[in-house]
Amino acid sequence: MPNNHESELRTLHAWSEVPAFEDEAAEASFWLGHGLDPKLMNASIPKSDARESATVTLRFDPRLLARLKRVARSRYLNYQSMIKQWLAERLEEEKGEG
Repeated sequence: MPNNHESELRTLHAWSEVPAFEDEAAEASFWLGHGLDPKLMNASIPKSDARESATVTLRFDPRLLARLKRVARSRYLNYQSMIKQWLAERLEEEKGEG
C-alpha cells in the first residue's frame, strides 16, 4: 500500500531552505513534512578522486600495529585513517614550531 505521507512532503532544493532549529523536537517535526531534492543530496556527497592520495607502505612491529588498531577501534575509526589524522596533526604542530 503506498504511503500518502510521502506525496505531502515539500521538497527542498537548497540547503539555505533548512532553518536553524531550537531543539531536536523542532527538527524532527520539520523533517516530517520536508524532504531533500535528490540532486541536492548527490551534490553533498564528497567525490573521491584517486589522484588525491598516494599509496604508501609502512612496516610496523606487530605489537605496535595491534596497539594502533586497539586505539582506533576504541574511537570507532579505521586505523589507517587514524594514522593519517595523527600525521596531519603532527605536521601542523611542526609547521607552527618551525
